[in-house]
Amino acid sequence: MSERSKVMIKIRDLSVGFGSHLVLDKLDLDIYSGEILGFVGASGSGKSVLLRSILDLNPKQKGSIEILGVEFAESDPKIRNIIDQELGVLFQHGALFSSLNVLENIQMPMREYLHLDQSLMDELAMLKLNLVGLSEEAATKYPSELSGGMIKRAALARALALDPQILFLDEPTSGLDPIGASDFDELIAKLRDTLGLTVFMVTHDLDSLFSVCDRIAVLGDRHVLVEGPLQTMLEFDDPWVQSYFRGKRARSIVVA
Repeated sequence: MSERSKVMIKIRDLSVGFGSHLVLDKLDLDIYSGEILGFVGASGSGKSVLLRSILDLNPKQKGSIEILGVEFAESDPKIRNIIDQELGVLFQHGALFSSLNVLENIQMPMREYLHLDQSLMDELAMLKLNLVGLSEEAATKYPSELSGGMIKRAALARALALDPQILFLDEPTSGLDPIGASDFDELIAKLRDTLGLTVFMVTHDLDSLFSVCDRIAVLGDRHVLVEGPLQTMLEFDDPWVQSYFRGKRARSIVVA
């Protein structure tokens, strides 16, 4: 089995709901090593619910979610702790701790999972800061002193603090101007190639889907309607999918 065909996350027959309202039903999806998977769907369709369910932040009603070959929600605390360290998460609005500066935010996962002295944590946090393209001056700034783009990059540095294998991104370019969004997409692609990351990206940004995603999965009617490369999306006979990928806001592309 090639590295790219290795399944990092395997989801089968997943159902998630709140009370009597079923958000996801009989959903199947594989996420492969080294790919950037773009996960899309209509507003309120359950994209972020799936991300949170994978992380066991939302309980599932039935089905299985295997991460790195392990049923994450049912694993014992020791195994769960090990897998936790292989997962990095960038939430939609950064979710930085407002009372901590950037360096302290990046060090939070290190404090939770590792036993390192302060000088080593400072050194590692500065390396992550540099990795995401932030200057050393940003280290002592608080979230309220950062621009939207800087918040995203600081939160990304925190997500990478433990050198995870899998990176989860929830609407990573939301709120950024087109240039900032393009720069962030390029950064994600570079980090994937440099660090060998597997990336699960919840997004509505067509430019991100066109430019950096190896594969796309579309959520509709509570399950994955279609998954595959962009060409598959363009050929899939579904009104919403066609409207999304060929609508007025979709840029003109030439598909060989």
